[in-house]
Amino acid sequence: MTITHDIRASEAKTHLLQILDEVERGETFRITRHGHPVARIVPEPSGRLAEIDKAIANLKALRRRTGKISLEERLSLRHEGRKY
Repeated sequence: MTITHDIRASEAKTHLLQILDEVERGETFRITRHGHPVARIVPEPSGRLAEIDKAIANLKALRRRTGKISLEERLSLRHEGRKY
């Protein structure tokens, strides 16, 4: 879940480099003027692609280490802990 921070335009102007550092880490900022939203600074999607690709590779490696599971095992894990 992405957290959106509201910041006044004057603060954004003063702290732009700090805001950009936080945006690189995945944060989103909504810039307001006189209390009304006027702009949004969001992370560039292409910057996240490498991170997403790495996560997918890690999941595939985990699957190779643990092996495949049967449908029955999968359903059992899904239902484990559910209250009926």
